[in-house]
Amino acid sequence: MSSVLSAQWRRQVVIFAKEPFPGRVKTRLARRIGTVGAARWFRREALALTRRLAADRRWDTIIAVAPDEAGIKSRVWPSQAGRWPQGAGNLGDRMGRALRALPPGPVVIVGADIPGVDRSHVWSAFEALGRADAVIGPATDGGFWLVGLRRSPRRAPATLFDAVRWSSEHARADTLASLRGLSVAEVAPLSDVDEFEDLPARDRARWGI
Repeated sequence: MSSVLSAQWRRQVVIFAKEPFPGRVKTRLARRIGTVGAARWFRREALALTRRLAADRRWDTIIAVAPDEAGIKSRVWPSQAGRWPQGAGNLGDRMGRALRALPPGPVVIVGADIPGVDRSHVWSAFEALGRADAVIGPATDGGFWLVGLRRSPRRAPATLFDAVRWSSEHARADTLASLRGLSVAEVAPLSDVDEFEDLPARDRARWGI
């Protein structure tokens, strides 16, 4: 990232996460390992990711929580990370709101269910924002695990996340279409976890299915 950007604005990482209540998270995964097992897996991964990213001084880490009131008051999330209520609407509405409302500076949003994310992945996204208006991290299922904007001098476009077919193989392509007019960089693809088959081998072995 350019020294000008680094000097003027603080980098921000926003982790989108739901409170890990059984029956509220990873519902497709729960079909194989049960609602309690799915909630425990999500809680473990979300906490580990938050701690990894919040330990890095190169950016501020914020957890965008849902539901709003329960998430803000929750004792689950580490104190090193700030909290932001996701608010109402679909995923695009909620991510777009965060990208428009946060203080000035480059921002990236990541999901809490991507086991492979580490600090080097996030830093590569910020480096990409030194040469592009937007960045996206492809997911292997056609979605994306990260999206970000430089946000200066350009702001989030009004079309951002319009007509995105969420939870489908079209999500990334639709999102890229909504970023028309901006230069977009890509970072390394990673896999998120929706189904049992998406779990890392160590976790599949744990349940013995």
